[in-house]
Amino acid sequence: MKFRTYRNTDLTVSEVGFGLWTVSTGWWGQYTEGEALALMHKAFDLGVTLFDAADTYGNGLSEEYIAKAFPTRRDDIVIATKIGYDFVQHGEARGRGQREIPQDFSPEALVRATDAALKRLKTDRIDLLQLHNIRMEQVYDDAVWRTLDSLKEQGKVRHYGVALGPAIGWLYEGINAVRQREIASVQHIYNMLEQYPGRQIQAAAEDRETMFLIRVTHSSGMLEGKYTPETKFPPNDHRSHRPRAWLLNGVKKVDQLRFLESADRTLGQAALLWLLADDRVASTLPNIYNEEQLREFAAAPDCPPLTDEEMDRVAALYANRFGLEEEPSNFKGTMQLPEPAAAA
Repeated sequence: MKFRTYRNTDLTVSEVGFGLWTVSTGWWGQYTEGEALALMHKAFDLGVTLFDAADTYGNGLSEEYIAKAFPTRRDDIVIATKIGYDFVQHGEARGRGQREIPQDFSPEALVRATDAALKRLKTDRIDLLQLHNIRMEQVYDDAVWRTLDSLKEQGKVRHYGVALGPAIGWLYEGINAVRQREIASVQHIYNMLEQYPGRQIQAAAEDRETMFLIRVTHSSGMLEGKYTPETKFPPNDHRSHRPRAWLLNGVKKVDQLRFLESADRTLGQAALLWLLADDRVASTLPNIYNEEQLREFAAAPDCPPLTDEEMDRVAALYANRFGLEEEPSNFKGTMQLPEPAAAA
């Protein structure tokens, strides 16, 4: 494992982190507590120090797992979590599916959610607190940022940032947060198959201190290179709701990326190395759901990096849309600036 330190901070994280949404939400299959904790322990043994949770994952379950997994290793791990969804009032609806529930970013709610997270985590500080799937309203709400500064001054939060989502998009929410707020981190979707608007958001940090946590690193598993046109997903798996064209076109794209595989690295490892080639990336959060896959991903930083030629070939394939005709992507959030702002 290798490590990176957020710019202008003392926050050091493993280049591969563990996102707890796979083991605490039920969207990637059902895990017992024992199975979830065993995977987390194995991740730590393999050098993973960053564990990324959210208060709404399993209605607090992901944070409770961190406390149970590492009761005596608090100083050896980095805890990242997210707040912003009112799961206390609407958690039952959240449990019935992946639909979004109401958010509450009022100062009172932010303080209340942070204190509740600290209690579930059984710790006195959160290393990285992220505003969960913010909208443009929160980017411009000074009260939100004053509250985060206050939490930091009190020592409850070491650093803070934002998470973008839930789906791909949110271009100007990301860019404006980077350009107008002093945030340590932005978490967003980015991978070899889904480069827009992630590349543009990261470019906005060229002269800023902000770094990035990357989720959906393998395009919902596609870049692990194991899907075929006959792949079937369980009914409770979120991938089962995707159109069949997503699977068929994805397999064709992956076939064109097989040149990244070698005796020294898998395609899944190459997907992480492609992201880590950007020094603005602090860490990657691949979806981890079994030990074999965990071992593969945790070993990625020690595999041979992609060459300039390989990076150029990926860029050329993406620019040519992999030679495929597809329906336009359905991006979410603010993808175009309002006319007055654009003119300015």
